[in-house]
Amino acid sequence: MGGTFDPVHYGHLVTAEVARAKFLLDLVVFVPAGIPPHKKGIKISQGTDRYMMTVLATVSNPFFKVSRAELDRPGPSYAIDTVEYFCTTFDKGTEIFFITGADAAVEILTWKDAKDLLKKCGFIVATRPGYSTGELKGHLKEAKLYSTHCIYTVEVPALAISSTDIRRRVKQGEPIRYLLPRNVENYIYKTGLYCPNKITE
Repeated sequence: MGGTFDPVHYGHLVTAEVARAKFLLDLVVFVPAGIPPHKKGIKISQGTDRYMMTVLATVSNPFFKVSRAELDRPGPSYAIDTVEYFCTTFDKGTEIFFITGADAAVEILTWKDAKDLLKKCGFIVATRPGYSTGELKGHLKEAKLYSTHCIYTVEVPALAISSTDIRRRVKQGEPIRYLLPRNVENYIYKTGLYCPNKITE
């Protein structure tokens, strides 16, 4: 499960747990992006902060793990490179799924080496209640032409929470409790994250 996780919140965690339970996954690996290619020109927090928050958020779940694969790899963080990394890390024959949101999935065929990616792993695409799936179904139908794995969709109720809104709330002094784990909230306030002097390109 990739993402900037800036910050990680209950939407991410519920998505991971719903996917794990529904599709009987042995493990969900959270992979904070190093340099997200789809967010060029957008300021994101330091990788160390995003990694630490993700570790704090997932530490209590034995089925969740956090990987530094993209943070430690130079250059843009492409899904194809990450999936290839895990193909060599896990035992041969391990079935790998890429968990992503519907907004990203509609652009899947524009991702780097998308056709190769679709041959290397399955996809679990999370949608929120009320999301119009018409456009998504069209894109996934085309993607399935190149895929040798399953592509599933799953509805996740907590996806209305957004990292963008949480950052805005912190900057404006609004409450963020119950949107993300308490230990992540404490980390944000203790480090002063989302203040201008803590943000980097």
